[in-house]
Amino acid sequence: MQKLLALLGAKNKEEFMALLMQFIKFGLVGVSNTAVSMAVYYIFLWISPDLYMLGSILGTILSIANAFFWNDKFVFAGNANDWRSKLKRLGKTYVSYGGTSILSNVLLWIEVTFFAVSKSIAPIVNLLVTIPLNFIINKLWTFKESKKDATFSLER
Repeated sequence: MQKLLALLGAKNKEEFMALLMQFIKFGLVGVSNTAVSMAVYYIFLWISPDLYMLGSILGTILSIANAFFWNDKFVFAGNANDWRSKLKRLGKTYVSYGGTSILSNVLLWIEVTFFAVSKSIAPIVNLLVTIPLNFIINKLWTFKESKKDATFSLER
C-alpha cells in the first residue's frame, strides 16, 4: 500500500491529504458520470429490456465525455490548455475509461447471463471495480503532466 501511495504522489501526510481530496473530487465527478451513464442505460432498459447492452454502451460514451470535461477542469487541473494537449488528454480519457468500460460490460454480461444478477443491480456492483481503477489510471497516465507540457506551461 505504501508503494502505491508513493506512486500516486503521497509520500507524507500533507501529500496524502491532497491525494485524498483529489480522490474525493474524482468521486464527485464520478457521481455525475454515473448519473449520465445510468440515465441512458435505464432509458434503454425502459424502452426494451433487450436493449440493455446498447444502453450501457451509449451511456458509457456520453459519460466519458462528461468525465473528461470535469476531470480536466476540476480534479486534475493545471495541465496545458492548448488544443493539442487537450485532444491528447481526451484521447487518453476515452482509452482509459473505455478499457474499464469494456471490463464493466463484460462483467455485466457474465453477471446477467451466467449468475442471473439483476440487470438493474449489476452495473452498480461493477462500480466497485471501475472507480478505483479509473482513478489510478487517470492520475498516473491520462492527466499526468508530461515534462514537455510542463516546459510549455513554464514558457508562457
